[in-house]
Amino acid sequence: MQVLTEPEWRRRAEAHARRVNALIGQHLVRRDEGRAHPVEDFLFTYYSQRPARLRRWHPGPGVTLAGDAPHAQWRGYHPTAEGTVLDPAFIAERADTLRWVRDLLSATASRPAFTGCFGLHEWAMVYRTAPGDVRHEAWPLRLGHRGTDDVVESHQIRCTHFDAFRFFTEPARPRNTVQPTRSHQAQLEQPGCLHANMDLYKWAYKLSPLTPSELVADAFELAKEIRVLDMRASPYDLADLGYQPVRIETREGKAEYAAAQRKFAERAAALRRRLLDVVDACHPAPSPTTP
Repeated sequence: MQVLTEPEWRRRAEAHARRVNALIGQHLVRRDEGRAHPVEDFLFTYYSQRPARLRRWHPGPGVTLAGDAPHAQWRGYHPTAEGTVLDPAFIAERADTLRWVRDLLSATASRPAFTGCFGLHEWAMVYRTAPGDVRHEAWPLRLGHRGTDDVVESHQIRCTHFDAFRFFTEPARPRNTVQPTRSHQAQLEQPGCLHANMDLYKWAYKLSPLTPSELVADAFELAKEIRVLDMRASPYDLADLGYQPVRIETREGKAEYAAAQRKFAERAAALRRRLLDVVDACHPAPSPTTP
C-alpha cells in the first residue's frame, strides 16, 4: 500500500484539476452561452460523466491518503488509522462490473486492429434521410444527400461497434456486413475501431473511483482527439469550425484515415492495458466465459 502525504496528494489533485480545466474550458464557455458544438458536445452527451466529476481526483487502488482527505466523505472510500483508502466492501460490490469490463477489454485486445472501415458509420447514420432529418441538421452535408447516399452504396460497410450501429438508418442496417448486438459486444469489438477506443474513457470513468484520475484524463484526451477524426471523416461540412475534411470517398482520404486510425489504435492499446491493470489490482476472479 503506497502512502501519499497530504502535500503529495494535494499536488496531484490540483494538477489534475488544471489539466481537466484546460481540456474542457471551451466546452464550459459554450455550454454557459447555450451554443452547441457538433464535435465536442459528444463527449458530454453520449458520455455521461459530468465536468465536475471529471475534475475530481482519485488515486486508484493500493493508495492511502494521509492527512485530512475529503475522500473520506465520498462514496467508495474508507477511513483508517493511516489515512483514507478505497473501501474493500465497495470494491466487492463492483466485482461483476469489473469482470465484465475485463472480459470486454481482454477480448478486444486479443484481436488484430481492422482499419478498413473508413468511418462509414457516420455516413450510414444519414443514409436516405430527408433534408431536415440528419443528426446534425445545423451543418450541411459536404456532398449533399444524393452524394452521401452514393458513397454508402459504393462501399462495403463493416461496423463492429454496437453503439454506432444502433444509430444507422433503417435502410443502412442491412448494408452492414455484421449485425452487432449488445449481447455480442465482447465477440465483435476490435482495437482499430474509433468508437471502441473512445469508449476506453467510458470504462475508465464508470469504474471510478477505482480508476486513477490521471488514467481517466488520458482516456478523455484520447477520446477528444479521436472524435475530431471521426467527424472530419463524416459527411458533414465542418470547415467553418476549422475542421478540414478527410475525404474518405477518395483513395487519398482512405489512406489518411487508416494511418490516423493505426496511430490511435497504438495509443489506445497502452490505455487498455493500464485499465486492465487497474481491474486486476482490484482482484475480481476471472470469468469462466471470457471470450
